[in-house]
Amino acid sequence: MSIKGSVHSIESFGSVDGPGVRFVIFLNGCQMRCKYCHNVDTWQMQEANMTSDELLKKALRYRSYWKQGGGITVSGGEPLLQIDFVLELFEKAKAKGVHTVLDTSGNPFTIEQPFFDKLQKLLAVTDLILLDIKHIDALAHKELTGQDNANILAFARYLSEIQKPVWIRHVLVPGINDDEAQLKRLSVFIKELSNVERVEVLPYHSLGEFKWEKLGIPYTLKGIQAPSKESVEKAKEILCCAKYQGFRS
Repeated sequence: MSIKGSVHSIESFGSVDGPGVRFVIFLNGCQMRCKYCHNVDTWQMQEANMTSDELLKKALRYRSYWKQGGGITVSGGEPLLQIDFVLELFEKAKAKGVHTVLDTSGNPFTIEQPFFDKLQKLLAVTDLILLDIKHIDALAHKELTGQDNANILAFARYLSEIQKPVWIRHVLVPGINDDEAQLKRLSVFIKELSNVERVEVLPYHSLGEFKWEKLGIPYTLKGIQAPSKESVEKAKEILCCAKYQGFRS
């Protein structure tokens, strides 16, 4: 019997969540509480509503648009909180020759069982990881997200050990994580990894603020503007170097 997952929404023609045109699946559930989250409506785990077979069938309808570079991306929320579901989906997708991308914060990472065995199986059928690193400093990370970053950085190191391709993503928030010293610390960490194919500097925006208001959750970054073009370019200069294939703003 196909496993059911708690699916929040689907984007049929995603263009920013991995290479090529992608069928992007947003799952419910996240333990982090990022102050700039634009998917705040995915935080709470909801009742399972779709099997992996149903989801893959929907995705394959769009296969003709993927060409060589596209495929399926599972995002969230935090997809690793539904690891059994994602594992079954990706196993079935790979059996069909589909390119698979996992968009994760890495927050659930642990080497404890049974999670670690499941993770190893999932990574075996995952072509690319999009790893969000919110802040390199542990205390600042907890202030920004409500969670420590030790296991996230450990996850990044583990992915490097097994040579799993990774794109690092960093949302640049003025006054929070755009300090040059912290960006240099993050750059040093990234350069220690041997599997990073791309670094993406993503400018902060407040387009999801209306969701916070709708859910009655105070939006604590109200009034913070998007970073200037100059600060984004500076962050790219610090974080991106010749070892990476490229980056997006």
